[in-house]
Amino acid sequence: MNIAIISIFPEFFHGPLNVSLVARAREAELLETTVVDLRAFGAGTHRQVDDAPFGGGAGMVLQPEPLANALAPFADTHRVLLTPGGKPLTQEILDRWATLDSLTLVCGRYEGVDERIAEHFIDEEISLGDYVLLGGEVAALAIVEGVTRLLPGAVGNARSIETESFRDGLLEEPQYTRPAQWRGWDVPEVLLSGHHGHVEEWRRQQRLERTRQRRPELLESGLGEPDELE
Repeated sequence: MNIAIISIFPEFFHGPLNVSLVARAREAELLETTVVDLRAFGAGTHRQVDDAPFGGGAGMVLQPEPLANALAPFADTHRVLLTPGGKPLTQEILDRWATLDSLTLVCGRYEGVDERIAEHFIDEEISLGDYVLLGGEVAALAIVEGVTRLLPGAVGNARSIETESFRDGLLEEPQYTRPAQWRGWDVPEVLLSGHHGHVEEWRRQQRLERTRQRRPELLESGLGEPDELE
């Protein structure tokens, strides 16, 4: 899997791409990352990549020419613009991207990018959620982590991916580890019983209940199984 990131702050990625699972995936050649400095394509002594918006208004807009030139080597990849106006990122989207050979992430900044880039050079616009960050760099890192853990061989125990939140339209159940009693609080007895059928049923009910309490819209959408809560 090849992931390219286009940003005016390439140094933002130096640390995160070299730690934990992402670093191990890169060392194992499961993942290749390329960070492109957008300012290398800017004009003039100061490598300008932004300008004031037509029609007036606050802030600056990333110009089309530097972005088009930065994107040129990645014309055959799936190109994603990270912007608050995009579709919310979901596990389903990450699952789809993890099957691709290559992915290019464009980090928006300021008031955004010239719309002609979004219309003619971008395949998909994605947002982390209904809020605004300083730019798309945090979203890019979230995507790199989300995709990397889905690559075959990247996670030691592949079953952990199959049983996590959103896999069956539900949130994951509570987790416990040793000691069985801690500061007067006990681990649920069923988890100590050794009866795998009872444990699985408890986990299923916990996933349903937790989803009902925290994310009821997942049940209302039909992804979960609300009848089991009755």
